[in-house]
Amino acid sequence: MSFIDLIKTRRNTKSFKPDPISMDQLYEWLEAGTLAPNHRMTEPWEVLIVGDETRQKLNHKTNFHQAPLVLAVLSKDGRHDFETKENALATACFIQNFQLAAWAEEGVCTFWSSMGSSERNRDILGVPDNYDVIGLFGVGYPVEHVEPKTRIPIQQKVKQLP
Repeated sequence: MSFIDLIKTRRNTKSFKPDPISMDQLYEWLEAGTLAPNHRMTEPWEVLIVGDETRQKLNHKTNFHQAPLVLAVLSKDGRHDFETKENALATACFIQNFQLAAWAEEGVCTFWSSMGSSERNRDILGVPDNYDVIGLFGVGYPVEHVEPKTRIPIQQKVKQLP
């Protein structure tokens, strides 16, 4: 599969098979994430593997769609506001690399939830004050492949400046 096809076929899913994810594979995909661009090589990401007890406390309305694995991805604050924003962007790139690696290698998908940013859930996860929760992710093999949603044509999003 070409890289463009890989990007075009990767999806978030809301329906997971119960098949477990190998920790060796997980670490390989996370390692691919670390090759993401990050300003000043801050490597601001941290990953929490959410265990069953913590998962129950989070009380997600769908239990992360029964994904066999849940991760929380954090971004460390920078020395100033601009660096904090750069770090969050770099962490999003880390996440994209991780998702593409998981899809390319094993056909593994994710479900991205922003619920980790609430104070209650930050406390449950034990997130330090100097970190932002970029997302909580259900990770697993999809029950079915989801077709892409219609996107606005890129020509409508590009402006050429003089």
